[in-house]
Amino acid sequence: MQETAVETIALEGSVGFEPMSIIGLFLEADPIVKLVLMVLIVASFWSWTIIFEKVMRFRRLRSQAEKFEESFWSGGSLEELYDRIGKQADHPMAAIFAAAMAEWRRSLSRGLAATGKGLTVGLHQRITQAMQITLDREVDVLERYMNFLATVGSTAPFVGLFGTVWGIMDSFQAIAASKNSSLAVVAPGIAEALFATALGLVAAIPAVVAYNKLSTDLGRYEGRLENFSAEFSAILSRQLEEEGIVG
Repeated sequence: MQETAVETIALEGSVGFEPMSIIGLFLEADPIVKLVLMVLIVASFWSWTIIFEKVMRFRRLRSQAEKFEESFWSGGSLEELYDRIGKQADHPMAAIFAAAMAEWRRSLSRGLAATGKGLTVGLHQRITQAMQITLDREVDVLERYMNFLATVGSTAPFVGLFGTVWGIMDSFQAIAASKNSSLAVVAPGIAEALFATALGLVAAIPAVVAYNKLSTDLGRYEGRLENFSAEFSAILSRQLEEEGIVG
């Protein structure tokens, strides 16, 4: 009789204690915890999409910039290079060059650089402004969705922590309802809670690392564009002087 009672107690303590899979944890989670998990999964998926897109884009932009600079500094005619690129500039450096050349041609076609040093200075300022506007616009495009990575990196752990707290509260409610503090009663809620925490970190860590890396790459590329703009502005200024536009 004693042996039967012991076996009964052991079996009661093990009821419902089964190996838990990630899918099982999600399906059995409290609706609030399930919502938290879904938000973190979507945020993580979107973060990785942005990361891969940005990495591939920066790699492509560096390659395009190297090819363009090779053509630009080859000693060929800038007019011919502009005619070849035209309005089909497919990367920021080419777009900056095209904007400057378009303003150059527009001003010369109107005869604005025919006489006077003041007009020449005005032309140089307009060209510089056109390059700066184009540079700012291209950088804004490259910065798109970077704030999302920063937001995920800073908030995902706290979203996961919210799911953790809610899961633990759910576990205590289960204990109170069943009046049983066995591991079989507590384990599911604790597992859900820890799963939310882990998923928050899984979403946050890559986002933070990628944001720091991509911000560094963007800063270097922006510096490269600024250096090109300054060098090209100096070249156009010298060209104005060589053509005798300065009065």
